[in-house]
Amino acid sequence: MISYGLGDAGTGLAASQLGFYLLPFFTCAAGLPVWIGGVLLMITKLWDGFNDPLIGWLSDHTQSKWGPRIPWILGGAVPLGSSLGAIWWVPPGGIAERTAYYAVMVIILMTAYTSVNLPYAALSTELTTKTSIRTRLNASRFTGSILASLIGLIAASLLTSKGTEGYITMGRVTGTIAIFTTLLCCWGLAPFAKKAQKPKKNSEPVIKQLKRIINNNLFLKVLGLYLLLWCGLQTMQSVALFYLVQVMRVPSEISTLILLPFLVSSLFGLQAWSFFSNKYGRIQSLYLGGGLWIIGCLFAMILPPLSGSPLLIEQLPINGIDLIKLSLLILSIILAGFGASTAYLIPWSLLPDAIDADPDKPAGFYTAWMVLIQKIFIALSMCLVTFLLQISGYQSPEVCTGALTFIDQPTSAQVAIRICMGLIPAALVLIGLRTINSWPNQLPMDKAGN
Repeated sequence: MISYGLGDAGTGLAASQLGFYLLPFFTCAAGLPVWIGGVLLMITKLWDGFNDPLIGWLSDHTQSKWGPRIPWILGGAVPLGSSLGAIWWVPPGGIAERTAYYAVMVIILMTAYTSVNLPYAALSTELTTKTSIRTRLNASRFTGSILASLIGLIAASLLTSKGTEGYITMGRVTGTIAIFTTLLCCWGLAPFAKKAQKPKKNSEPVIKQLKRIINNNLFLKVLGLYLLLWCGLQTMQSVALFYLVQVMRVPSEISTLILLPFLVSSLFGLQAWSFFSNKYGRIQSLYLGGGLWIIGCLFAMILPPLSGSPLLIEQLPINGIDLIKLSLLILSIILAGFGASTAYLIPWSLLPDAIDADPDKPAGFYTAWMVLIQKIFIALSMCLVTFLLQISGYQSPEVCTGALTFIDQPTSAQVAIRICMGLIPAALVLIGLRTINSWPNQLPMDKAGN
């Protein structure tokens, strides 16, 4: 459990920092227009998605004494950490040169990311056939992911206040963490991976395999749920700093600290939903967590901004009204984080059920296509977010003094950010809950005989 939890520390750290900071970094430290930042985010997700089926297929057909997954995780560790550090560097030159550099770097980074994360995710199905242990493995996985993300956000809150140089230092620290946690995961899991279930070799054409996947109704339900929940989560993450600094007028120096309650509550939520799932059922956990998530999103969307200066933290007037506003803001973030932890746990705990419905059980293949389609839609949602910011008149800062520099944005831009932070994620979560209706095993796992 400990070794498996370490495996998602590096990729979880990367996903968290890219989700919260990459768009603000592009528009502030790198000085790129918001629409170019959106295009780069789209390239990131599209490439990350399209390399999934290839690496999933290659992983299914890899042979080694440690099984098919460990060589990929081991080989991707150093490239993952190195490229994660390099993405936060601002190269010399103009907008064209910087755009080209980041386009190349995101391709390298996401190739390394998939080489580690996809084979690693497939192991949760192959290490055991017991549903309760699979759920515990996924809880361990995302506990490691969120703990690493928490460390990354604390480092970011301390370092990004220095602007461009702070981002570079943050990349070095987090890249090093990603390398060592991934290597430790390989060392700890290797003895178990040797004895794990192996994917059956299938000689039928890829088109027939895809038809078989499409005919797997359980997989389609999990896919729809995963797709919608993660599009909602990524939409929130991409505008979180914009919402705190540009809309809620939280000083940039503490805006990154306001993100910490989201991860802390997600961490506690993982443990709570894992226990609740084993006792009352995974679907019941999903409904309850999704409801809290929706409430947190809608609550955040309507909160009034603080009345102090967003440029000077020492002038922030923590009077009675502002203290109430800040408390309500943190409460909404905690509710959203606690509920959103179901997006980490529940879809991945349901996926093995869908894989087991296939006689050949090609876990890497199913995992790859699940992640591929999810990332395509996330890429489109990121493009939609930046398109809304662009047409709403959002103004990028000319000088970056912290993680994101405050600019007095037009009302239309503030409304667009609020919609992306609240209404869109809430709607996606609600639709996601509808897609999972009539799941065949809604009993608690211990009572279902698994």
